[in-house]
Amino acid sequence: MKKILVTGMILIVAAAAHGQDAITRFFDKYSSDQSFTNVNITGRMFGLFTDLEMEDEEDQEVMDAISKLKGLKILAKEDTDRGKELYREAFSLIPKNEYDELMSIRDEDNDMKFLIKEKNGKVSELLMVMGGNHEFFILTLFGEIDLKQVAKISKAMDIDGLEQLERLDKDN
Repeated sequence: MKKILVTGMILIVAAAAHGQDAITRFFDKYSSDQSFTNVNITGRMFGLFTDLEMEDEEDQEVMDAISKLKGLKILAKEDTDRGKELYREAFSLIPKNEYDELMSIRDEDNDMKFLIKEKNGKVSELLMVMGGNHEFFILTLFGEIDLKQVAKISKAMDIDGLEQLERLDKDN
């Protein structure tokens, strides 16, 4: 019985880590390629925001939300003919049963999807993938995520693309 319990626990932990591992493998595959822009912000950096005091209540809410983040990774490639191919490759690695789609946007040149990993009503990861005729972009934001604050966080950190999440409030 003990062996079954231990084996079960190992499988649960492995399954939980699988989604992030797939995304990490994608980042690792291209992070050393000099033609990609690669950004990695650690939880330590986000933690530095907890020391800042804001005069405005809304700004303080954003700082509090930022302080709960554990990391941000961005991988982007501009001026490429492989944007759509990279988009499909990234999605082939994302476990469909672990992520829920929040929103998808298609315009004449680009496809963009926002996905979240949620457990017990708490969002632990936001994933944004965009592929176009001449560009590719993937972003993973992980930690304790307040989706209502993500657009404001992106504005404060000047992260292109996340402002699209403002549409969620308008649509709901």
